[in-house]
Amino acid sequence: MDAFFASIELLRYPQLKGLPVVIGGGRRRVDEALQKASDVAQGERALRFIPLDEFPRLKDYVGRGVITTATYAARQFGVGSAMGMMKAAKLCPDAIVLPVDFDEVRKYSRAFKEAIREVAPLVEDRGVDEVYVDFTDVPGGQRDGGRSLARLLQRSILEKTGLTCSIGVAPNKLIAKMASEFNKPNGISIVQEADLQTMIWPLACRKINGIGPKSDAKLAALNIQTIGELAAQEIGRLIDNFGQATGAWMHDAAWGRDTRPVVTESEPVSMSRETTFERDLHAVRDKTELGEVFTRLCEKVAEDLQRKGYVGKTIGIKLRYDNFQSVTRDQTLTHYTADAKIIRQIAGLALKRVPLTQKLRLLGVRVGTLLKAEEATLPASAGATAEEPVPPYMDQLF
Repeated sequence: MDAFFASIELLRYPQLKGLPVVIGGGRRRVDEALQKASDVAQGERALRFIPLDEFPRLKDYVGRGVITTATYAARQFGVGSAMGMMKAAKLCPDAIVLPVDFDEVRKYSRAFKEAIREVAPLVEDRGVDEVYVDFTDVPGGQRDGGRSLARLLQRSILEKTGLTCSIGVAPNKLIAKMASEFNKPNGISIVQEADLQTMIWPLACRKINGIGPKSDAKLAALNIQTIGELAAQEIGRLIDNFGQATGAWMHDAAWGRDTRPVVTESEPVSMSRETTFERDLHAVRDKTELGEVFTRLCEKVAEDLQRKGYVGKTIGIKLRYDNFQSVTRDQTLTHYTADAKIIRQIAGLALKRVPLTQKLRLLGVRVGTLLKAEEATLPASAGATAEEPVPPYMDQLF
């Protein structure tokens, strides 16, 4: 999907189309604030009439949030995903900044995937804004090298959601992933096997999904900058420097080899929610605020489990201190649960096992060891089977 989080906001605020907009930071209270500030009538229709000068600007942002995504107009200033908001403010101070609306994101994510499955049912879910689609046996899927079906998918998604997407068509998932970035936004790129040397080899190694900053830096130290240069390496040299599995995979990837099928069903390992605070919070001085956040995270994880039909019995927490050190702890029940109160209680027990003398910049809650809800027995006393007595909401901590 094209600038998915930002594009969803443009549906809500069409007056922002063509402007630099970044998504990230803060909580979702901006709509109410905008409506109040502009003295317009309440309701979704009124949002489109809010004057531009009422929207918050990046230059006024204070905090350490990061950008989730940005409109293409903002990207022209060098602003991009995962960039710190304060850094982005120096590049594009007048960009409009809006927080993520996760409920809307999930709604549109489900909608665009439904539109795809109506046309091509073999779909692998790759997160909220991306899928792999197997065209092989779809009637007309091979026409024009796949371009006809790609256009049909784009039209179907646009009609159902009002959003655009970019599609890469290739013999395998590895190349299709790269091709999907070639012609954004709202583009279609087709890469055949014969196009490997002309379209793929000139690209930087980082364009291969799976080569991250550390591996890229190591490749650069070996004087390997492009995929073509990577393909020219002896496989033994890559294995010597990256290990047997990674070295062999890099060699195959550079030559466009990928035999992974499109996986239509997969079981999640865990579900989690976490948040980074706008300012560091202390377990004692900010006890009330931390308690509210902690409870809300547990409730959201429970909602995710219930919506997707799962239960779990390993409940854990994640903390990141103000010195960026992270710690995790978990507590395992003898029974499965998807109950928010039980998750909150057991997460509180895990929390007792970490020091809370330092300020916190991040808090997260995770539920693992998942099972389909219909396959599990959920006794009313599931929360009472932990190793320690379950206190009523861990008030002594948060």
